[in-house]
Amino acid sequence: MMTEKETATEKIISDAMANPSPAKSMGDPGITPLSPSHIQNDTDQVPSGPSFVVVVAIDFGTTSSGYAYAFTKEPECIHTMRRWEGGDPGVSNQKTPTTILLTPDRKFHSFGYAARDFYHDLDPSDSKHWLYLEKFKMKLHTTANLSIDTDLHAANGKRVKALDIFAYALAFFKEQALKELSDQTGGDFDNNDVRWVITVPAIWKMPAKQFMREAAYKSGLVPRENPEQLIIALEPEAASIYCRKLRLHQMVDLDSKTTQNGISPTDNVGSGMTQGDRYVVVDCGGGTVDLTVHQIRLPEGHLKELYKASGGPYGSIGIDYEFEKLLCKIFGQDFIDQFKIKRPAAWVDLMIAFESRKRAAAPDRTNPLNINLPFSFIDYYKKFRGHSVEHALRKSNVDFVKWSSQGMLRMNPDAMNSLFKPTIDHIIQHLTDLFDKPEVSDIKFLFLVGGFAESPLLQQAVQNMLQGRSRIIIPHDVGLTILKGAVLFGLDPSIIKVRRSPLTYGVGVLNRFVEGKHPPDKLLVKDGTRWCTDVFDTFIAADQSVALGESVKRSYTPAKPSQQVIVIHVYCSEREKVGFISESSVKKCGTLRLDVSGTESTAPRREIQTLMQFGDTEIRAMAVDVSTGRTVKASIDFLSH
Repeated sequence: MMTEKETATEKIISDAMANPSPAKSMGDPGITPLSPSHIQNDTDQVPSGPSFVVVVAIDFGTTSSGYAYAFTKEPECIHTMRRWEGGDPGVSNQKTPTTILLTPDRKFHSFGYAARDFYHDLDPSDSKHWLYLEKFKMKLHTTANLSIDTDLHAANGKRVKALDIFAYALAFFKEQALKELSDQTGGDFDNNDVRWVITVPAIWKMPAKQFMREAAYKSGLVPRENPEQLIIALEPEAASIYCRKLRLHQMVDLDSKTTQNGISPTDNVGSGMTQGDRYVVVDCGGGTVDLTVHQIRLPEGHLKELYKASGGPYGSIGIDYEFEKLLCKIFGQDFIDQFKIKRPAAWVDLMIAFESRKRAAAPDRTNPLNINLPFSFIDYYKKFRGHSVEHALRKSNVDFVKWSSQGMLRMNPDAMNSLFKPTIDHIIQHLTDLFDKPEVSDIKFLFLVGGFAESPLLQQAVQNMLQGRSRIIIPHDVGLTILKGAVLFGLDPSIIKVRRSPLTYGVGVLNRFVEGKHPPDKLLVKDGTRWCTDVFDTFIAADQSVALGESVKRSYTPAKPSQQVIVIHVYCSEREKVGFISESSVKKCGTLRLDVSGTESTAPRREIQTLMQFGDTEIRAMAVDVSTGRTVKASIDFLSH
């Protein structure tokens, strides 16, 4: 039984909750904490869910994409997709370019090389009606308030819904993979037997990760009713899982270019790693660079993330932008802007020519790199300016770039290296900052992965920065590392045990007002008791370790016993310490509505338990009315503003 004093307190609480504060409130929390306010339960084992016949991973990249798969019966054997038709000279076509083409009436037409080649062969008068998109994944990283309605721009300037484009692309991969699986197994392969894994950069914010999941639902990859069929994996984590399994003959050790440290070529790196070994994965893709620090926890060899993912938009497309800036400097921004819109296919051609030269850039190169200028570039420039491309180059006072009589731009190696410099400088700066962190001391290996990791210029810069502080390892099939790791992750999702929470999560509550601690404008006085409104009750703080599948529990009591509906708002913030839900960094990210009507409890304190479970990239919240067992569940929505 409660004492009279406690009952009086209860009444004060319920009165306080019933009369919302006149203070600047973001909505009246229908709850106040019950003590003890923090019960963290042990990590419940996440149910393994239905068994799948095959795991298919999709690496949806900024510049190129692909898929790989393994049957659960033979997990050692990872198949990468069949070679694509129409690969580029000088570029391995293990993946296909992330390009998509829609017909003039906005229906999906083709993806990858097929999209590029078809678009390319269209007559310019036709092509301006078709919608061609490339490098569009970056939009998810750079859009500040991403939503389901975010737009993308096609090459002809027309706007399309980003969600549609991502869904079309995923539907394309679904169809390709199922076709290949059907051919392999000699019958129609059922999508329900597939566990899908999609990789995303670790540094993406929650809305971008959720956006990928929404696109997967829309594409028919997995039904919304069965979210477990899709795992959203983080790219550097996938790389990390794969790198640990590498045998020495499958990688290049940059320090010696041969095997060393007495490990024979057939040993895997993991066998050279011991309990507590720390390593950094530097995932250099087309769009982003992602840095993750992991630690091995034996005996199972589970991974623990030691420091929250960092990095930024410093992928290899930064070099393309620098090249474009150089062209603007030589030929004029006005001409380049016009040319891209009027001759979009020729512009794509020029960038393909640049791509293969970009891959030939190396620190010790002495001979110039020639870039073919498409005929329509030369032709259009003469019409636009009234003088020749050659004249422009002579006049432009851009050193290092000359015109060769074969109709090519000749770039001196220094000119090419200077295009790499801003992007590489950013990456090195990030690495330097990372290695200065106390959590990042004593790193044994640095794995350099992702397509951009193949660049000798980047490799040399990383070597110069580290100066032997840790071994730099580059897998042979560096562009497929993430894809293969994502398949391994799909086969055994429990391998990643601990992540760092990217955000602080909590709910809004009423607390006792403490003079000097709480701001006066949050004061609510009721029957002589002073309450503080809008208090942010933290579930988990940014950068705190969270085990996957872990739930954090809190108990609250409703404002007044007669309440029919309890509304609990969930808030998040990028800041580690949050006092009030009204702070500018705080965003509402979910709502739980618990209907408690018709179940008036005789218990003087009704307990509402809220649980937040941290899953792969989703966070699920639920509330339970303890006396009746009623529950509500919610997935936290980061895409509605």
